[in-house]
Amino acid sequence: MGINVEEIFGENVFTLGVMKERLPKKVYEEAKRVMDQGGELSLAAADVIAKEMKDWAVEKGATHYTHWFQPLTGITAEKHDSFINVPTEEGKMILEFSGKELIKGEPDASSFPSGGLRATFEARGYTAWDITSPAFIKEAATGPILCIPTAFCSYTGEALDKKTPLLRSMEAVSEQALRIVRLFGNTGATKVTASVGPEQEYFLVDQKKALQRADLIFTGRTLFGAPAPKGQELEDHYFGVIRERIGAYMKDLNVELWKLGVTAKTQHNEVAPAQHELAPVYETANIAVDHNQIIMETMKRVAGQHGLRCLLHEKPFAGVNGSGKHNNWSLCTDNGVNLLDPGATPNENIQFLLVLACIMKAVDTHADLLRQSASDVGNDHRLGANEAPPAIISMFLGEQLEDVVKQLVETGVAATCLEGGILETGVSTLPDFKKDATDRNRTSPFAFTGNKFEFRMVGSADSIASPNTTLNAIVAEAFCEAADILENADDFDLAVHDLIKKYMTDHQRIIFNGNGYSDEWVVEAEKRGLPNIKSMVEATETLTTEKSIKLFEKFGIFTKAELESREEVLYETYSKTINIEALTMIDMASKQIVPAVMKYTGQLASTVLSVKEAGADASVQSGILAETTELLNKVNAALTNLKKVEAQAAAMTDEKEKAFFYKDVVMVAMSELRAPADALEMIVDKEIWPFPTYADLIFEV
Repeated sequence: MGINVEEIFGENVFTLGVMKERLPKKVYEEAKRVMDQGGELSLAAADVIAKEMKDWAVEKGATHYTHWFQPLTGITAEKHDSFINVPTEEGKMILEFSGKELIKGEPDASSFPSGGLRATFEARGYTAWDITSPAFIKEAATGPILCIPTAFCSYTGEALDKKTPLLRSMEAVSEQALRIVRLFGNTGATKVTASVGPEQEYFLVDQKKALQRADLIFTGRTLFGAPAPKGQELEDHYFGVIRERIGAYMKDLNVELWKLGVTAKTQHNEVAPAQHELAPVYETANIAVDHNQIIMETMKRVAGQHGLRCLLHEKPFAGVNGSGKHNNWSLCTDNGVNLLDPGATPNENIQFLLVLACIMKAVDTHADLLRQSASDVGNDHRLGANEAPPAIISMFLGEQLEDVVKQLVETGVAATCLEGGILETGVSTLPDFKKDATDRNRTSPFAFTGNKFEFRMVGSADSIASPNTTLNAIVAEAFCEAADILENADDFDLAVHDLIKKYMTDHQRIIFNGNGYSDEWVVEAEKRGLPNIKSMVEATETLTTEKSIKLFEKFGIFTKAELESREEVLYETYSKTINIEALTMIDMASKQIVPAVMKYTGQLASTVLSVKEAGADASVQSGILAETTELLNKVNAALTNLKKVEAQAAAMTDEKEKAFFYKDVVMVAMSELRAPADALEMIVDKEIWPFPTYADLIFEV
């Protein structure tokens, strides 16, 4: 029987439609006004909404609710409370849920990463209902749970989560973008919303095989593994026919996401074997962030139901493409104007050219911050690896817009605009059609793709809250500075013309339409003075530069203390992650690889003796034994060194110094251990090798 998508879509979401149907008109209008315009909901209205939300959830089988929030762990958190209250005198139970319980929660704030903002003895924190993101029912083994999206702050008011700064940044960019559109006569708009569509890449492997590998269990990536005989070189997996087992998973995943109001639209095989992608329709940035967290969580849960393991790590397998999360970002007014739509003649669209010039300025000025916003431990393995954008921030505009910018910079006037032309297929039964005015560039980290920018650096496991917070903030600053000039101009037309030319001239170095994977671009970028920040730990310190603090404090997005705390959290996260990986390598090498190789060499030695006793030539067996023994010695030496440097790192107390030590010393020692171990995998009898290989994992799904 087919699925009726229209029927099931959003059935587990407390949507505006559900609210309109169940709430008194005045309460609904008050809630809608707060969603659209901000402000505080009255407690009386909150009580009514809470009761109807509870009744709706109970009708769907829910017994518990949770304030669902996004701490600095990068994943979501939840504490379940039931709707039960004190029984009546007759011993009857009445389920209750108050407006106060809806609006505010009090989780422990000391056990989440806080970068020193909260100590163990300073435990109080608050979750606050985000009315702009709808509540939903999550169906899990615990039973249906009412999930209420919330922000998470400390007792002293600092943001301890990803959502609060994002909401602040959305208000900032809206306020400053409104100033821009009003300069061009749009007085009907009341807000400008950042819209986001994140494409989610992921790997699927067999669950039983994954559970035989400690590295996949503890780190989400393979720390050992020789390449399979076949990788992605034939390019036959990309957009290939979806295998039956994977198709069944995708079907169930879509259904679960549609029920949760997630607009899962596109699904396909990605470049690497066992790699796939899901893309939703564009949504308000805040809801897109929440939905992406739901997508990642649901991917993992549904995978388990199909005997699969979903890997979201940016580089779970060496030698094949890793996974990213392309963050498509645009700005739209509430009366239907996309500020990034160039129109048919972008050279004549002055508002668009000003917006473009401001974004050029923002990205060039804060390239370091934008790079940092896409930094996480796993992404270090992916960025710049000829499969993803380089670690150098640049903008791709395409031939049409690059030509317009060039004209404006050189002459101050863009008199012409390149056209796309007609694509002629040369087949009489196929239609000829009008081409886009520009090609695409898959090697660019920040590419204009028609009416939006695609920020392609974001890692697959990472929250998209940080990159969108940063994007909103840096663009808000550029809009603010432009509006300050133009609002006080005597001759607006002349002033806006001059400002566009100035911004494009001053920041044209950020535009690069060529091959971002090439070595030549690295050299060229250095000549242009563009930063090349190669790792997460190097990027982290950009959060607390004078420039960054000034930016974020100006718009109330982060305080200096909040930025310093996040810097501390990131250093700690890096060190803890590499520490876990190093300890896992030590465990696997000591308890699995070395014993397996010793067993194999023992069998080889017996074979050598037997062959020699039989009077035959044992040179082949002796040669394999010698090669294996030599590699085993290298493994043992590298293992000893890794244990030593790991102990040194663990003893360090300065978080920044420790993080750099893990990057520069421990990671090198890990690579030195992996190399001979992977070489041994190519020699040792498959029946003896202690865990599934790459061929087992990525081709036998």
